Amino acid sequence: MALTTQLPVIKVLTGCTASGKTEWALRYAQSTGAEIISADSLLFYRGLDIGTAKPTKQELNLIKHHLIDVMDLNESMNIAHYVTLAQQIVKEIHFKKKTVLVVGGSGFYLKSFFKAVADQVEVSPQLRKTVDDRLIHDGLSSLVTDLESLNPQGLGALDIDNPRRVTRALERCLSTGMTLAQLASEFEKIPSPFRDYTIELTRIEQSPTELLRRIELRVSLMLQAGLVDEVKHLLTLGLRNNLSASRAIGYREVIAYLDGKISLSALAPEIIANTKALVKKQQTWFRTQLPAHQVLPTDSLTTPAALFTR
Repeated sequence: MALTTQLPVIKVLTGCTASGKTEWALRYAQSTGAEIISADSLLFYRGLDIGTAKPTKQELNLIKHHLIDVMDLNESMNIAHYVTLAQQIVKEIHFKKKTVLVVGGSGFYLKSFFKAVADQVEVSPQLRKTVDDRLIHDGLSSLVTDLESLNPQGLGALDIDNPRRVTRALERCLSTGMTLAQLASEFEKIPSPFRDYTIELTRIEQSPTELLRRIELRVSLMLQAGLVDEVKHLLTLGLRNNLSASRAIGYREVIAYLDGKISLSALAPEIIANTKALVKKQQTWFRTQLPAHQVLPTDSLTTPAALFTR
């Protein structure tokens, strides 16, 4: 009889913005002794607290979290570095015989647990600076035009409204001379960096009515908690130079308000509208980019154990 080896497990919990990932992750970790690895691209940065709905200091002290508050605004994370860090952390958690719980909804970082990703292409610092400078001086639409000329067959599922996705896609095409479709085909052949693990993926969902209520409440609480003052402080630390952070929902609208481009009365509605648009994009991405997974309506969840059935 052939012997079978059971692979160690990584549990992944995702869902769109305001779906309740943090709440349920904390409850699950408390009940199981799990340690949490963040797969949220904004939680890497120190100081981005209110606008990201980052777990509170009390919550961070209660449950061991990894890859939160690990970078200053003048630093940048890339997927290759993230994978290297995450691999080491996963090994350390398993060595302690604890459960690994990955939590987040940032596409490339989440997807890295299932397959190799295109951001692992080596891009020279000179090219990266050239593309970033062009984004600042010529605007996002100019980079999209360049990408379209390099990809006559189309841009696929690329989010052309996301500056980071567009700049990184253009960098990869320029670095390799390949189209996005060719890059995707090549990277399909590369083994997943977490191929030696069993990945259990659960996505939680709120009803549309409840999700809207949670988004509106979340924005209200963020503004009451001092989001505008947080952004004022972050601007002194170089927020504008960090494209991921300065263009993130919540931060970009407050910057627009501080720049006199929108009124204070329009601030909350603007953040809510942009959050709703983001949720639609996230929902589409989850359906089309993630492998087959369990989808759980939160109104059916009674205990944290129900998040993962294996």
